[in-house]
Amino acid sequence: MTQADDAVEEFKRATAATLRAMAERDDVTVAYAADPPGLTGTKARLPAPPRDLPPEIAGQVRGAADAIALRLKHHDPLLHARRLPAGEQARAIFEAVEQARVEAIGARRMVGVADNLAMGLNERYRRAGFDRVIERNEATLPEAIRLLAREQMTGAKPPPAARQLMELWRPFLEGKLTQDFAALEREINDQESYAAAARRLIKDLDLDLGDAEGDSTEGDDEQDGADQGEAGDSQQAEQESGEGQRGEPETMPSDSAPEDGEDGGADEMSGEMMPGSAEEDDESQPGKANQRQTGGPGDDPNAYRAYTSAFDEIVLAEELCDADELTRLRAMLDQHLSNLQSVISRLANRLQRRLMAKQTRSWEFDLEEGMLDAARLSRIVTNPAYPLSYKREKDTDFRDTVVSLLIDNSGSMRGRPISVAAMSADILARTLERCNVKVEILGFTTRAWKGGQSRERWIAEGKPPNPGRLNDLRHIVYKAADAPWRRARRSLGLMLREGILKENIDGEALLWAHNRLMGRTEQRRILMVISDGAPVDDSTLSVNPGNYLEKHLRQAIEMIERSSPVQLVAIGIGHDVTRYYRRAVTIVDAEQLGGTVMEKLAELFDEPPAGGRRRRG
Repeated sequence: MTQADDAVEEFKRATAATLRAMAERDDVTVAYAADPPGLTGTKARLPAPPRDLPPEIAGQVRGAADAIALRLKHHDPLLHARRLPAGEQARAIFEAVEQARVEAIGARRMVGVADNLAMGLNERYRRAGFDRVIERNEATLPEAIRLLAREQMTGAKPPPAARQLMELWRPFLEGKLTQDFAALEREINDQESYAAAARRLIKDLDLDLGDAEGDSTEGDDEQDGADQGEAGDSQQAEQESGEGQRGEPETMPSDSAPEDGEDGGADEMSGEMMPGSAEEDDESQPGKANQRQTGGPGDDPNAYRAYTSAFDEIVLAEELCDADELTRLRAMLDQHLSNLQSVISRLANRLQRRLMAKQTRSWEFDLEEGMLDAARLSRIVTNPAYPLSYKREKDTDFRDTVVSLLIDNSGSMRGRPISVAAMSADILARTLERCNVKVEILGFTTRAWKGGQSRERWIAEGKPPNPGRLNDLRHIVYKAADAPWRRARRSLGLMLREGILKENIDGEALLWAHNRLMGRTEQRRILMVISDGAPVDDSTLSVNPGNYLEKHLRQAIEMIERSSPVQLVAIGIGHDVTRYYRRAVTIVDAEQLGGTVMEKLAELFDEPPAGGRRRRG
């Protein structure tokens, strides 16, 4: 080990020890990875420092560690869950100001911690693109309020990457919420009173808290009971949705996302403020979804429907991120690939040899028409009575193939699972392209946590019963089937971007990917689904039957498996998908994904195409 390596290891040990000491928790385990920092239970993940360890990077790592430590030390998750609003925008703001509180406590007591937090926060906002914001929108409101609360409680100015954002929001917020920010500062050391002040702030913004009608004023017993009952209803809905539902996504350091299964509200910010979402209602937008399942008068109230599809989007990966960020994310993916290069190369070569063997030319001879067989012309010279002989190349089912890879982009895939899925997709695209097989790579998630604009419209329209789906879909095209790998390679890095991974509505995503394949002319069409759990969207499940999304997923699978020429296969990561899909496999560790993807594809190529031997028209 070199001297530089020794220094980095010492830095890691010191940072982990400091985190435990600040949190006053000996049970916290600390790991370093290229993945985004986060906290799950007592497991903390910090950014992996580079070997040269420049001071600004060291400060960012310490800032992430300090944010996690302060959350563990000063945050009561049970109290937080009891006071958490149900409204989607209100919830995000509540999460943001709570993170501002725990960080302000540490910053007021320790100057070094304040500096570390500032560096970590600046890096978070830089990666989220806040320095390029040009207008106010709902996605950036929670972070603007968080920064104003931070400024009120610590006197610290916004980090450089967020200054442009604050110039847009400050005139609107300061006059309206001056008393509310002062109340937050007074109650900084009392989480219960602080939560009540935060809820008053949200009300002063004229936002819906999402609580049941009849709630009384903040802080009384009746309000607490309403909040507890609301939490109980949500838990009951989750239990009714059956086994296999995934847990809440990991929390983000220097973020207002909570721990221990609470909502990841503030993490949605970086996913929401993205190019291409401002004009999503324009049906002429390329790739815009124009066929969604909606209910109508006289429909079965329990039949699957979307309350509205006006806010759904089908978007190209490059539209969700600027070119510089995509380049950085692709470099991160390449770093992951370099660590597994030997294993990946072996798997790819094995699949390529197996597939190329199926492309060996074969001919039919002694035909009366076709291509003249020059090898048999000598027979005519020696005996003119012999007729001319013709040959024709046999058709091969293999070449006329398209493969669609549909990847779960939900929050529980964050970390190693999504990294391995991105690597597998990248290698698969390269390998099959060399074999003249077209590959499409798709992702599915939602645009917001706990419901988006669909839910807000439902609330504004009086919360009619049996509303159906109440979140806004986001279907992502990472690589189109006809696009070469070299043109789409940068887009695959988007899977590693903070804020992309939210909730998952599998049934509609499956039908979307299937319909794209049905529009192709290839004879063999293969759809491979990679997921780590059952469909989960809290906003939908809280007001519909508990098995609402799962039931629709089963219906979609049954339709494809029974009547479609598309060959469907699923791979579950730590989740038994065999209870949904007829052709499926479950893996325990994400590291098994690459080999399993290659093997299942090879098996499918050994089978005849579904739907007969129909050729192109």
